[in-house]
Amino acid sequence: MNMTKNIGDTDRNIRFAAGVAIALWGLIDHNLLGLIGLVLVGTAYMRSCPVYSAMNIDTTGK
Repeated sequence: MNMTKNIGDTDRNIRFAAGVAIALWGLIDHNLLGLIGLVLVGTAYMRSCPVYSAMNIDTTGK
């Protein structure tokens, strides 16, 4: 599986901040919403988004 980096710095920072906020909200509210936050944090960490790959989007600014 080729994990091509397709997430730029600004996109990565936004995903990480939003992911942490949503994950904390899910933990505080005791619901599964936090899993969405974990997905955002994971894609920010890996700098690769499968949805972006499927839609041929690249925010790295190459």
